Amino acid sequence: MRTLYLADLDGTLLNPDQRVSEPSARLLNALIGRGCLLSYATARSLETSRAVTASIRFQSPVIVHNGAVTADPVLMRPLTVERFSEGEKGELLSAFLGRGLVPITYSFIEAKNRFSYIWERSGAVQRSFILTRTGSAAGSERARKVYSPKELLSGDVFYFACLGEKEALAPVYEALQAKYRCFFAPDIYLKAQWLEIVKRGVSKAGAALALKERLGAERLVVFGDAENDIPLFEIADERYAVQNAVPALKQMATQVIGSNSTDAVARTIQHLFEGEQA
Repeated sequence: MRTLYLADLDGTLLNPDQRVSEPSARLLNALIGRGCLLSYATARSLETSRAVTASIRFQSPVIVHNGAVTADPVLMRPLTVERFSEGEKGELLSAFLGRGLVPITYSFIEAKNRFSYIWERSGAVQRSFILTRTGSAAGSERARKVYSPKELLSGDVFYFACLGEKEALAPVYEALQAKYRCFFAPDIYLKAQWLEIVKRGVSKAGAALALKERLGAERLVVFGDAENDIPLFEIADERYAVQNAVPALKQMATQVIGSNSTDAVARTIQHLFEGEQA
């Protein structure tokens, strides 16, 4: 029986320093070498997720941007992309601008993955985030500084994001959450709130089921820590929450394992995989 092991990154597979520890990397590489189907599902882009997981030789497709994109981590190219229509792009941008907010957008422009932002109209905390994606940061070649809201909508946009005060973002969330898939949660590194938006029906869960079928796996075992992992837990055969996970996820878990600072995900995958091989 083939099992796909799928882990969230930040707060789960990554330690508090936003890295995969050396023991976890050694262990997971050994398992991949033995035929273990291992992948990840994250809100990060392919470029930034690859930067923090470079020590692991992932072979299976990975899920990025909360399920909006499935990508090949070896060739570094998208396999599937859930794009917004022109009408949807305009509606989403208007919802932010109407409340004095300017989002970040992610898109494919001339077949290149781009990250677009207006620096002058971003708040302090959003600027802090932008600085982690520009300059010498991993994936910074994607960064596209623009000067007008219209330019944020160039190309095939598949992801909107805005980082700021919860009270300021809440009205946008309330206005859009019935029509779009919205992720409204605090950032685990910055002291601020995220509002991230993809097409309705897009989620880590949907992408995980498609990946499971693509790989010919019969079971899905998942690992997570945050509220955006709840749909993933709902469709998995087994679900493991790290000790630092939100209470709602722990309640759904097959088992609560150690925290993301203890190599618990890698050790649990090893235990489960070797049990299947026995």
